Amino acid sequence: MKILVLGAGAVGGYFGGRLAQAGADVTFLVRPQRAALLAKTGLRVSSKAGGDLSLAVKCVLADDVKPGYDIVMFTAKAYDLPSAVHAIAPAMSGGRGTLLPLLNGMSHLDLLDERFGREHVLGGVAHIASTLAPDGEIKHLNEFHRVAFGPRHVAQEAICEAFAAASAGAKSEFKRMDVIEQAMWDKWVLLATLAGMTCLMRAPIGDIAATHLETYAARRAREAAAKAT
Repeated sequence: MKILVLGAGAVGGYFGGRLAQAGADVTFLVRPQRAALLAKTGLRVSSKAGGDLSLAVKCVLADDVKPGYDIVMFTAKAYDLPSAVHAIAPAMSGGRGTLLPLLNGMSHLDLLDERFGREHVLGGVAHIASTLAPDGEIKHLNEFHRVAFGPRHVAQEAICEAFAAASAGAKSEFKRMDVIEQAMWDKWVLLATLAGMTCLMRAPIGDIAATHLETYAARRAREAAAKAT
C-alpha cells in the first residue's frame, strides 16, 4: 500500500511518521522549505506516550505529485481547504486513490465528495494534542494519539481493511469503525462545547473549570448534541 500524507506538521507528520516507522510506504507532500528541513534533519517526534522518533522520510513537492497512491491522508486546516484540494488532486486522478480526511467538523465532506466522488472519500478523525516546534520537531503533548477511520460507501470496505493491516504495527492507534461519522460527530460535539466556552469567556479551560464548568459545560454539550442528532 502506498500512502501520501498532505503535510508533515503536527498531525500529518505525527501519524504519517508512525506509519513510516512501522514500515509502511509513506510519502509526505510538503512545501520546499519543509522538504529541505526534512532532508537535513529527518522527521523528528518527541512523545512520552509513543516514544521519540527520528527517521529519514520520502517527500514530494506539489508540482511533482503523480497518481499511484492508495491512501491520501488529508490533514489540512479548514481555512486552507481549497488550496489543499488542488495540491492533492493529481494524486487522486485515475480513480485509484482514496482520501482519508482528518479535519475537524463535517462540512468538508460535501466539498470532497463533490470534487472526488463519495466512493473515494473515507470518514476519519484524529485525536491528539501536538504542535510543530520552530526547529521542525513535532511535540506530542498528551497521552492519546489515535486515528479513527471507516467507510462511507460500500466500495471502500477493501481499502479500509488494507489500511487497517498497514497500520497494525504502528506505535499509535489506528481504529477502523463501521459507523465512522458517529465518531466525527462525537468530536464535533466535544470541540463545539469546549471551544465555545473558551471563546465566549476569553479564558483557558482550567480557569473556567474552577468556577463555571459543571453547569455551563453540561448546557453547552446538550446544545451541541442536539445539533448533531
